[in-house]
Amino acid sequence: MGVEIERKFLLSGDGWMTLGEPVFFKQGYLSSHKERVVRVRIEGERAVMTIKGANQGAVRGEWEYEIPVADAAELLEGLCEQPLIEKYRRRIEFAGNVWEVDEFLGANAGLVVAEIELQSEAQQFDKPDWIGEEVTADLRYLNSNLIKKPFSTW
Repeated sequence: MGVEIERKFLLSGDGWMTLGEPVFFKQGYLSSHKERVVRVRIEGERAVMTIKGANQGAVRGEWEYEIPVADAAELLEGLCEQPLIEKYRRRIEFAGNVWEVDEFLGANAGLVVAEIELQSEAQQFDKPDWIGEEVTADLRYLNSNLIKKPFSTW
């Protein structure tokens, strides 16, 4: 079984904006139940289908499979729950770890979050000065919940 250990943070300041190359992501959900999520995503020139289990703190099961971009486009437009999530992602290396900064568009415009994937829940890590409040436990920030209650409605 694949396992994802991820912590999520709001950003403080704009020091991240000149780091990393932004890649456009478009994603949707075939299932967005808290017990299981099935996501379809086009990230740049690549497409994946991801299955995730329920969150248990910062840990959850995760399985990801590459699929043809044309198939992903059909699924996003024809079968996925609406609205779709659109965002720019930057991968930023800092102190031996990679931070993924997501800048959301559309109904979630104005929301910017950073995530770090860890090897264990107890893993120590350094934070860049542009990392703010941790929101890992706040389920509103899950992408699968942002389709149901977009940031613009908070």
